[in-house]
Amino acid sequence: MSFCNIKIYINEKETSVAEGVELKDIKEKFYPNSDITILNGFPIDIKKDNRAVSEKDRISFIKKGICPDKDELESLLIARHTPGLHNSLKDGKIAILGLGGLGSNIAISLARVGIGKLIIADFDIVEPSNLNRQNYFISDIGKKKTEATKENIKMANPFIDIETHDLMVTPENMQIFSDTDIIIEAFDNPESKARISNYVLKYMKNKCLIASSGMAGYYDSNIIQTKKIRENFYICGDFVHEAREGDGLMAPRVSICANHMANLAVQILADKKL
Repeated sequence: MSFCNIKIYINEKETSVAEGVELKDIKEKFYPNSDITILNGFPIDIKKDNRAVSEKDRISFIKKGICPDKDELESLLIARHTPGLHNSLKDGKIAILGLGGLGSNIAISLARVGIGKLIIADFDIVEPSNLNRQNYFISDIGKKKTEATKENIKMANPFIDIETHDLMVTPENMQIFSDTDIIIEAFDNPESKARISNYVLKYMKNKCLIASSGMAGYYDSNIIQTKKIRENFYICGDFVHEAREGDGLMAPRVSICANHMANLAVQILADKKL
């Protein structure tokens, strides 16, 4: 083994180790009781795939069943994301207008990837008929949707900065969402969708707007897509199957559309900041 040292990252802390040192030796020295090893964003089995580390390798060791603190959780998010992506997401600010089938699912997905700040708005409470497609539980019935969503986010990622607004979003109060990178329109009502989208496109031209159209029923999942309509304006859905009598909203397709919207938000932040 060489006596030269190289710099690697162990649980996101820069560490100097001897050139040629192997993963199993690093584990034994720093985290002997860990259960999972992630090398450069990918989990490996050290017993089957032990190897010498290289300059700037990023290695994370995880102990199952232990709740991490903020720094540890962040290091785990960094470990599982593409290198460099995490900081782009951590710096992001996203407003989610409406916390129904789309918004409640979008919020959880964005929290899981580590978006820095979520601004969520809805005027309604959780009621039993919401449970067929919205990201709520029996225990949430009767709560404000903003309150329930915030609680559910905190169970997935307790370190997300969340700003809540218990109100009906209208053009008159849209300025409370001015300090954001992306605005996600997630309303059920077609008139509200059109009114708010038109306002953002006309008066908030520096914001990216993500809207939706068509996700009802149990039609082919693959016809749900993401389209760029014009600069800073995107729509996700199948553009055909709106909710109507005999063709309701169901969890699978609503969630697919919601995650198209969440994934698009990640792409926008990554392209903007990386």
